[in-house]
Amino acid sequence: MLLLSFKVKATLTFEDAVFPELVTSTRALAMGNAFISKVDDASAVFYNPAGLGSVRYAHLHFSNFGLETNKGAIDAISGSKISDIPSNLPQMYSIDGMRKVLSSKQGTLVNSRLHALPNFTSRYFSMGYLLAKSTRGIVINTSSTGFEFADRFDHGPYAATNLSLFGGIFKAGVSVVLLNRKELISTGDVASTTSFSNGSYKSGSAVVTTLGSKITLPFVFLPTFAATIHNAFDKGFSSSSAGAPAKIPRSYDVGFSITPQLGKSSRVHLEVNYKDLSGAYSGISTTRKILIGAEFDFSRVFFFRLGYGDGFGSAGLGIKSKKLEFDLTTYAVDTNTASFRGREDRRFAIGISTGF
Repeated sequence: MLLLSFKVKATLTFEDAVFPELVTSTRALAMGNAFISKVDDASAVFYNPAGLGSVRYAHLHFSNFGLETNKGAIDAISGSKISDIPSNLPQMYSIDGMRKVLSSKQGTLVNSRLHALPNFTSRYFSMGYLLAKSTRGIVINTSSTGFEFADRFDHGPYAATNLSLFGGIFKAGVSVVLLNRKELISTGDVASTTSFSNGSYKSGSAVVTTLGSKITLPFVFLPTFAATIHNAFDKGFSSSSAGAPAKIPRSYDVGFSITPQLGKSSRVHLEVNYKDLSGAYSGISTTRKILIGAEFDFSRVFFFRLGYGDGFGSAGLGIKSKKLEFDLTTYAVDTNTASFRGREDRRFAIGISTGF
């Protein structure tokens, strides 16, 4: 993805090729984001709507949110000593504040993401509202364009449904999001105040449809084949005075999984996904699109997860009940565009969903 703003080309982007979901799941990220066969919770709306057919409990969760940061942000906030944290932390919530903190941390990439998904989800149906904010920044040199930043805000209502046939062997689903996106990717002078109006953002709305399917064979280990189409009808955004956000490419993901039973109440889910089968995102190494994940399930309450995605390892822990879902995750992305295992951006995420 490449956008122009302030008539200056910016190189800092979001990792939409390997992570095309409008909202990523903290649980999925711990599994290398290999999740389209397994997904059986509210995040099925964005990963594979067919997964709604595997939801165990209906729930109404108003506090479903995820918070993510990276090692660069932690290093920048802590500064040279712990006493810098109180003054640096509030600065990271604005683009200009980020510039001030990073001016003495040249080469440090900071990333933050926050989402909220209040929703009602049951087997065969989900509806809710999407709120997601992503911000990135880095100072590459002291020139007038040495500060690169990217800021994206998404919001909109969504609904999804699922159809299960032949005793659940075949599942298909569809989700629709009325997505409103506001986005700015640009550069600024490291030594000068970075300011811009809402009119500087490219903004627009689009109806984004996700289609998904799963086939689970009734054999030992439950082999499952899955496929997802993101932005299935290839819809673009409407345009504002600054222009329209880049269209979300129509991309295809495929996956395969098995789930061996380890004991009376424990099992392990093993999954491999291939992202962007049709190559809608150009210039991305094929090897980066291969994702591998594992989830160890103990009594369907406690979970330990491992994964491999975008060339780096991931891991996480989870607790799940009808009223609470809690996940801790670390994963990494490759900040290079086309190469494999270039520069690692290590990230940390927490997900909490409560309700009834």
